[in-house]
Amino acid sequence: MQIAHKIELKANNTQMTYFKKACGVARFAWNWGLAEWDQQFKSGQKPSGMALKKQFNAIKESEFPWTYEVTKYASQQPFLDLQDAWKRLFKKLGGKPRFKKKGKSHDSFYVGGDQIKLDESKRRIKIPNLGWVKLRESLRFEGKINSVVISRTADRWFASIQVEASNSFPRHENQVSVGVDLGVLQLATLSDGVVFQSPRPLQKLLRRLRRVSRQLSKKIKGSQQSKKAASNLARLHMRIANIRRDTLHKITTAIASNSSEIGIEDLHVKGMVRNPKLARAISDVGLGEFRRQLNYKAEWRGAKVVIHSRFFPSSKKCSSCGKVKEALSLSERTYKCECGLTIDRDLNAAMNLNPVPKALREITPAEMTALRRSVHPVFVTSIVETGSQHQLLCG
Repeated sequence: MQIAHKIELKANNTQMTYFKKACGVARFAWNWGLAEWDQQFKSGQKPSGMALKKQFNAIKESEFPWTYEVTKYASQQPFLDLQDAWKRLFKKLGGKPRFKKKGKSHDSFYVGGDQIKLDESKRRIKIPNLGWVKLRESLRFEGKINSVVISRTADRWFASIQVEASNSFPRHENQVSVGVDLGVLQLATLSDGVVFQSPRPLQKLLRRLRRVSRQLSKKIKGSQQSKKAASNLARLHMRIANIRRDTLHKITTAIASNSSEIGIEDLHVKGMVRNPKLARAISDVGLGEFRRQLNYKAEWRGAKVVIHSRFFPSSKKCSSCGKVKEALSLSERTYKCECGLTIDRDLNAAMNLNPVPKALREITPAEMTALRRSVHPVFVTSIVETGSQHQLLCG
């Protein structure tokens, strides 16, 4: 299993200078390769990442000798990344590759696993052409190190260590199914009644974000005060992103660790953010990232994620009688049905999203006896007692 652990580095000034040089080399190689790719494509040739890499290596000793000051991967990996970017464009999975600008955030460079050494006892990592760099924490996974990506966010440096992990996450012994309804006020409402609130970090820090942005706009571009204000703004953006990411990781881990089958709605997030009144609130929640994390964490633990159609009436359908209520405004937070059911709107939607039908989730003891006599054994794998009720598990 390929898994990565991103760890902050405790770098000194000399080490940070090396990181900036390596990022500059990687950025230059990317821009050079992208320019050559466009030129060759317009002239009728069929460029490739490996061909551009060989072409660059043939001239870099005479024309770009400063690239030898850092690891060789900084000037080689960008060509492979560029080829992957073009493949994603042709498959309609991404946009056209663009030139990278100096001074922007998320500078990074790649280092192959064959040049990396890790000292777990002293919590440090050895970077080629640099030496040992201290880590803020130890590597969580055991296995062969395949690669490391050194990146910058605001004024902090991180090492994303990709490991071919030998240990696997524990599989589920229970057969609990759960439906998950995502929202803005409540980030996630589960069909069993558990509600996870949204921290909404952007909303809470918006006033401070506007103040720091105004301070930056008043500085002279290129001055030391401008760089200081830009660093303050970048740190605030990083804090907002970290709060959101931490919340999403905790919630998705809790759901994937305690459920064997998870039902979730296929939300059209790109279309939802087109609403100018809800765009900021929806983006602040991180609905797309929630689903991405839930998918891979469920796969690690052997759980199944059932994606319902985006046109499935989870909010309008009664979880008791199944009748669909056509007129249901967004302001109605309590669902009321003609059958007499009065329930929270999000909880009703979560119960409808549960992948196991209600009739098969809970049955009374008398119904269980009748079911054993009437249902063919091939459709029933086991019936588990849960207090005064029983849970039917179908295969």
